[in-house]
Amino acid sequence: MNIGLLAHNSKKSLMEDFCLAYKKILEKHELYATGTTGRRIEEVTKLHVHKFLPGSIGGEKQFVEMIARNEMDMVIFFYNPLLNSPKEPSIDAICRACDNYNIPIATNIATAESLILGLANGDLEWREQV
Repeated sequence: MNIGLLAHNSKKSLMEDFCLAYKKILEKHELYATGTTGRRIEEVTKLHVHKFLPGSIGGEKQFVEMIARNEMDMVIFFYNPLLNSPKEPSIDAICRACDNYNIPIATNIATAESLILGLANGDLEWREQV
């Protein structure tokens, strides 16, 4: 499955920790991330990550396009709800695309863990039939 990983600057360490904790599950799937997030995940976990442009200069748009082509199966986006910066990927655009195309999305650690454990349990196999 194709898993999208995004994180605002203040949440990048959380994303690193999450990917390290669930490395054994993630290594069985294709990972996609915006530039800096992807590089940091690779450095910490040694997993291969397909990297888009940084979120604020086109990576967000690349994510939305991949979602619209039904090529993304799950998205984890750790964002800072207290910050609205043009230098950060837009949670609105990503969530809207995921909702429009029925892509599961997690925006916090609790839902991310539920999705990743469901993935490991086979609960997201319905995505392979879409």
